[in-house]
Amino acid sequence: MSDPVQAVAIALLQARRERVPADAAPLEGQLQTPEQAYAVQELVARDAGWFGGEVPQHWKSGGPSREGALTHAPLPPANVFASPADASGCHFNMRLIEAEVALRLGRDVSPQDASSFNPAAAHQWLDGMTVSIEIVDSRWQQARTASALLKLADLQVHGALVLGAWKPFQPRDWMGQSCVVQIGNHAPQSFRGTHSLQDPAWLLPVWLRHVTRNGATVPRGTVVTTGTWCGLLEAKPGDKVRAVFEGIGEAEVQL
Repeated sequence: MSDPVQAVAIALLQARRERVPADAAPLEGQLQTPEQAYAVQELVARDAGWFGGEVPQHWKSGGPSREGALTHAPLPPANVFASPADASGCHFNMRLIEAEVALRLGRDVSPQDASSFNPAAAHQWLDGMTVSIEIVDSRWQQARTASALLKLADLQVHGALVLGAWKPFQPRDWMGQSCVVQIGNHAPQSFRGTHSLQDPAWLLPVWLRHVTRNGATVPRGTVVTTGTWCGLLEAKPGDKVRAVFEGIGEAEVQL
């Protein structure tokens, strides 16, 4: 294990244990590649004992556009909740909200399968979709200004995931898909066709190649949440957050 990877992992593990954000400034520039950031993810997960050597069941994946690089992170199972969820007892350094659509695999996916996956055939590979709310959090003091690689090493600034009721996956007019988010007593905010990739399933082959890159098979039932429709919306302790996607369902969490 390289020294930069170890240094970043140690800082993140200490921040999680002590519930005090780490100073990213001394570590800026230590990570030079996404592969190093993913190595930090794996080292932190192994030290924390999140997955016990198994392929993680829940993931996040996404990116700013189809032309940009997608990033991925496994999600600690203790911070995955079924809606309606109560996360008021959870520790967060900050609470930013992303309303998303999560997808669930309906079959095992081997490395060979992943290499030949076609997003147009997603309905043959998925058995479910649901509304999800991701609570974005950071273990860095410089939560908004830390480098992209330090954010990626920190599970791409993941805090918790809330999953609504599952329904069978069906191809949809994603560019016409509506989403309404309400946070606390603020007025609901509406969004339509605002997913950065135009179709949440578009990222599946990239994500699956990432998960299988070391020879693992991704089990049936593995879940990936696919990126925000609402940007990053601020929330505070005590807020109730509700996201509704027309034709798909809703999710709710008490902060």
